[in-house]
Amino acid sequence: MAEGRRELFNSIAPAYDLLNDALSLGLHRAWKAAAVQWSRATPGCAALDVCCGSGDLALRLAQVVGPSGSVVGLDFAEAQLERAAQRESPSEAAPVRWLQGDALALPFPEAFFDAATCGYGLRNVVDPLLALREACRVLRPGATLAVLDFSHSESTLTTAVQSAFLDTLVVPAARLASLEAEYAYLKESIARYPTGRELEALAYEAGFSRAVLHEIAGGLMGCLVAVK
Repeated sequence: MAEGRRELFNSIAPAYDLLNDALSLGLHRAWKAAAVQWSRATPGCAALDVCCGSGDLALRLAQVVGPSGSVVGLDFAEAQLERAAQRESPSEAAPVRWLQGDALALPFPEAFFDAATCGYGLRNVVDPLLALREACRVLRPGATLAVLDFSHSESTLTTAVQSAFLDTLVVPAARLASLEAEYAYLKESIARYPTGRELEALAYEAGFSRAVLHEIAGGLMGCLVAVK
């Protein structure tokens, strides 16, 4: 299963950023900015972006922590990491170390990072609890993890709106980019994803001391904020 998901994210890498912009009407940028803010990253700190994809959150973290800080962007899909590295440009931001790795076995010692993010990644790992445990392990006491993703809402109205959005906009747009099969899995993956209350419970089980799910875009999206 993990290898199939790796192939999927490698295949969508060339069109990933354009589709994100088109399908969210550019709003994903504001959602990611909010996730970075919720991570409580500050200048000079060491930050991690798990399941970094094409690098949006990692690059935002790099701007926040600045040249005195450090950022690692980790993903299991090599094509996404290559795309992320191409997007990085010289600036006043921290350089990003792009690293191929597994969110379920992070290659870092305990209490290594001051802040962490994960965008649209926890939904795609085979064991969300283990991924949260690994994120907790590598964070320093008091550090925060912000997990941004589609919500698995407990509201039937929100679920219906989300389903219609996927059926009428996301999959047809992906079809135009010859990526219909790759994006058709979204509804299934959201249905398997824990609800907000379940995510909070998983975070506590993983070792975090506080956890809250912030609803975004009327509950279509959500950001789990967990403090070690």
